[in-house]
Amino acid sequence: MPLADRRPLRIALLGCGVVGTEVARVLTSDAEEFARRIGAPVELVGIAVRRAGRRRDLDVPEELFTTDAMGLVTRGDVDVVIEVIGGIEPARELILAALEHGASVVTANKALLAEDGETLYEAAAKAERDLYYEAAVAGAIPIVRPLRESLAGDRVTRVLGIVNGTTNFILDAMSTTGAGFADALDEAQRLGYAEADPTADVEGFDAAAKAAILAGLAFHTRVTISDVHREGITEVTAADVRSAEEIGSVVKLLAICELDAEGAVSARVHPAMIPTSHPLASVRGAYNAVFVESEGAGQLMFYGPGAGGAPTASAVLGDVVTVAQHRLAGISGVGESAHASLEIVPIGRARTRYHVAIDVDDRPGVLSAVAQAFAAHDVSIKTVRQEGHGGDAQLVVVTHEAEDAALSATVADVRELDMVRGVSSVMRVEGVS
Repeated sequence: MPLADRRPLRIALLGCGVVGTEVARVLTSDAEEFARRIGAPVELVGIAVRRAGRRRDLDVPEELFTTDAMGLVTRGDVDVVIEVIGGIEPARELILAALEHGASVVTANKALLAEDGETLYEAAAKAERDLYYEAAVAGAIPIVRPLRESLAGDRVTRVLGIVNGTTNFILDAMSTTGAGFADALDEAQRLGYAEADPTADVEGFDAAAKAAILAGLAFHTRVTISDVHREGITEVTAADVRSAEEIGSVVKLLAICELDAEGAVSARVHPAMIPTSHPLASVRGAYNAVFVESEGAGQLMFYGPGAGGAPTASAVLGDVVTVAQHRLAGISGVGESAHASLEIVPIGRARTRYHVAIDVDDRPGVLSAVAQAFAAHDVSIKTVRQEGHGGDAQLVVVTHEAEDAALSATVADVRELDMVRGVSSVMRVEGVS
């Protein structure tokens, strides 16, 4: 049957911000090409917006815009709903209503998936419809589908990623220019890489949501954002960055999802030193990258722009093509895989190396006392050096791998030593084999 004679697949779009505008533009301007890729014409039947009458740089009929998002998703003749409004509500209510009324859903909503993905998955399974979300993690980088499908026959053991472009830009600027956090943040805001309120990025909330999604996919276990240990970069100093350079490393905000020796899941987001020899160390500016380790495939790295209208729209539209093809075939694609139901462990059980800077009195016996505090908690010291003299004396300790709880207890004891003026920095060291 010629394409022109096939019933159009009807698409509804929720949200017309930076990403939504780009999605609508491509769907309309490249409609013929999408029809060939999908196997049927596509028709954008409505765009839900918060405010009607607002001027938009988009060449679509004005009558497509509506403030009645619920009416749009429940009209009954929509095949695919694209949700790019973000947040928890009304996004959750709209997605559930769309599935209940027979539409498949493509979303970029990392916050909702990380908080209540279980409800969305169950609704999609009940409706026998697709729930696809490639754009929810790392923008244009294809990482959801490789974990969800390509590596489904493998055993993933670790996912290590730079998944927030704002924080990577800030830390990269601190490394290359010597700037402090505040100045680097100001530059990121001036260039449009950081929001006026950067809290979600710099405090690690955005990365933690993505870590929850990645961990769930990698280990076939339900992981929510509340399971992810989160630290931001606001306390990272220029001195931390210089210390990293001295041991051949750079500072990155990392999302780390891994299996421990007992087969339990650990998911955490925090700044860490990573050796310059590691592939993630070369990820510059606002770019993202995800490093995957598995038993069969070995080490894989996915790299590219992690945000922005066009890159994120690219991931959304890729899902739209897949979901639309499924609708034509009368099937649904991959659903939730949470069969493993592995234990999720707290940060205290995570194991890694540490870089600890300790301000000390410059007198005999200091090193011995500090070493005894580390030994008391079975934290092995790899290297130790003294920097400065007199009132500026500092011991810099790099440990072998140890449990986070043991390191925390060690630092607490070190702070109580009478020859210690303070512990000025504790940073994890990752990516060392």
